[in-house]
Amino acid sequence: MRLLVIEDDRRSAQYLARGLAESGHVADQVGDAATGLAMAGEGIYDVVIVDRRMPGMDGMALLAQLRQRDARTPVLMVSALGSTEERVAGLRAGADDYLVKPYAFAEMLARLEALGRRGDASRRQPVLELAGLRIDTAGRTAQRDGRELELQPREFLLLELLMRRAGQVVTRAMLLEAAWDYDFEPRGNIIDMHMHRLRRKVDHGHGEALLHTVAGAGYCLRRAMPGDT
Repeated sequence: MRLLVIEDDRRSAQYLARGLAESGHVADQVGDAATGLAMAGEGIYDVVIVDRRMPGMDGMALLAQLRQRDARTPVLMVSALGSTEERVAGLRAGADDYLVKPYAFAEMLARLEALGRRGDASRRQPVLELAGLRIDTAGRTAQRDGRELELQPREFLLLELLMRRAGQVVTRAMLLEAAWDYDFEPRGNIIDMHMHRLRRKVDHGHGEALLHTVAGAGYCLRRAMPGDT
């Protein structure tokens, strides 16, 4: 999943983002509500994590503005305010879930995964298929012709984007955005290296190649066409 952490406590945000990255997700973090609201509005995140108490615009105000623009992206509100009244207020303001600090990371991860599955069910198909290639975005598994593909987390994110845009050219910039956070500075041909490994896993041993390079543009996942090499 691609996640956005909106949290003014830098240490807490870094701890959470690091744990999410180690769990195979991509997490962007931002320390103020206004910037977080702008980033959340881009529509690229599977789940947004919002701290309730922030200077300036607080999490409740941010959530109200976000819901005016986007009614479907799941939001997990995190707060030290844990009374029943506070939790109810957060949920009624538009949060899909409410987690009280301090929390166990395992619980945070389980709640995010549940919200991600719910988002898949409501916004897009969780299972994608093309010519024997099948990925389950909720279970994070991929198969081709019934054989499990052993993908690294970034490889899965890249393949998911290509599957969602099957038949369309996906640029290197789009692939970079899907699998790396905003702070990552690409070096050399890192996208091409990852795509080379992904192509080997997806196409090796199969009669039909599905992952194609589009010279000067990017990559495309599609059935083979006359003239393909």
